[in-house]
Amino acid sequence: MSIDTLSGGFSDPAIQSARAFRACLTALSRPGRIETLTGATPPAPLSVAAGVLALTLLDGTTPVHLAGAFDCADLRDWLTFHTGAPLVAASEAAFAFGRFDDLLPLDRFAIGTPEYPDRAATLVIDLPALLPEGAHLTGPGIKDHARLSLPATAPFQANHALFPLGFDAFLTCGDRLAGLPRSTIVRDA
Repeated sequence: MSIDTLSGGFSDPAIQSARAFRACLTALSRPGRIETLTGATPPAPLSVAAGVLALTLLDGTTPVHLAGAFDCADLRDWLTFHTGAPLVAASEAAFAFGRFDDLLPLDRFAIGTPEYPDRAATLVIDLPALLPEGAHLTGPGIKDHARLSLPATAPFQANHALFPLGFDAFLTCGDRLAGLPRSTIVRDA
C-alpha cells in the first residue's frame, strides 16, 4: 500500500459527505442538472466528482465493479482503504465505475427484479465532457425539458424501455456530475 492510498479522502468527512450526498440526490432527482463536487483527490483515472461520489455512497456492504483502465491497483487500493467496498464482477455490482466504452455491454449489469427494482446497478460513467447540450431529456424531475451531452442515446433509451427496471447512471467529468435515472426519457438532439 502506497502513501497515495492513504491520502485523497475528505478532510472533514461529516460536512463534506453531507454536502456531496445532497448534490448527488439533486443531480439524480433533476436529470440534466450539472452539480459540482469537490473535496477528494482520488487516483487517476477516477475523476474528482466520481471520487467524491464513491466516498459518499460506498461502504463495506456496497459491491463495486471497476471497468477498463479504472481497474488498476492504485484505484482498487484507494477505494478499499477509504470505503471498504468489495470489488466484484459486473453482474454482482451495485455500483460500476468506468468510461462508457469500458462499461459496455450495459446488459451485464443488474436491472433489478419486478419484486425488487431497487436492486439495480448504478453506473458512474466518466466522460471527456459534460455539458448541458445534446440529448433531449424529459420525465420526472424535469419541468419542460433538459439537455445533456451523453456518449450515446440508444443505450439509455433501451434502459428507459425497461422501466421500472433498469440501471441508474451518474455522469462525471472532472468535478462535474449529472444524474440520469432510468425514469428519464432520452431523445436524440
